[in-house]
Amino acid sequence: MAKQFKDLNEQEILALAISSEEEDGRVYGDFAEALQKDYPATAEIFRGMQAEEADHRRKLIELYQSRFGEHIMLIRRQDVRGFVARRPIWLLRPLGINKVRRFAESMEVETRRFYERASERVTDASTRRLLGDLAEAEGKHIETADSLEKKYVPADVQKGEDEAEHRLFVMQVIQPGLAGLMDGSVSTLAPLFAAAFATHNSGEAFKVGLAASIGAGISMGFAEGLSDDGSMTGRGKPMLRGIVCGLMTTAGGIGHTLPYLIPGFRTATAVAAVVVAIELTVISFIRNRYMDTRFLSAAFQVIVGGVLVFLTGILIGGS
Repeated sequence: MAKQFKDLNEQEILALAISSEEEDGRVYGDFAEALQKDYPATAEIFRGMQAEEADHRRKLIELYQSRFGEHIMLIRRQDVRGFVARRPIWLLRPLGINKVRRFAESMEVETRRFYERASERVTDASTRRLLGDLAEAEGKHIETADSLEKKYVPADVQKGEDEAEHRLFVMQVIQPGLAGLMDGSVSTLAPLFAAAFATHNSGEAFKVGLAASIGAGISMGFAEGLSDDGSMTGRGKPMLRGIVCGLMTTAGGIGHTLPYLIPGFRTATAVAAVVVAIELTVISFIRNRYMDTRFLSAAFQVIVGGVLVFLTGILIGGS
């Protein structure tokens, strides 16, 4: 059972502070290691914060030894009620720079609060002074984490890190999502409209479109997830890419399938055609926004391919 903070004695409070500083230092070391490749300037700042945590730990150990001897009790955050349960860093990967900043800020807020409460509970003057100094130091860390990109990273370096963040987002989310959306929007046109014009039945067309959309989503999801593990390309976790690609593929097909819930065949087909036009325009915009493709060029490529597949479905279904 976890112990309440108010029931800790001064020896236990110092032991808890020592283990907390050690844990925080290791977290900052993990941050620095994870960010070194893409965000070297920010990684260096976290190494500095790691060194400061090590210095805090050293001071706490010296005070503990002078008051309670050489043996330091093992008391951790999870042994005391009131602390926020933190997810292990290795479960948070891939570590985006904004995620790291938010995580670091929450860490320091909690640690400062701990030192403030701890200093109120101790009676030894030297212990109270050290805990107060550490609370002030953690407050500075909060400012560092909160305004890392504004105050502590030069503007040119921050610009480079933002560009790196954008590239990672494009590689890990936009590319697989766009590939899925294009495939779902285009590849399902032929079977959907072939079924619609062959049967002139909205219900049957909807079933075919739904099956084609879900089937394409599963296929594209597995294809993307198994394409590479991301270790060499930097494209991130294959499972995440596969899920993004699969869901977007299904969404691309479902969009122009849903109009066939309308009972009237002609009305449903007209609405579906409008939806197809909207989908192709959205794809063109995304390619222009994230893939550095001119909008007219992207629109021409996507719309021509979509129209060809659309006509193929109509011709086969109507024959």
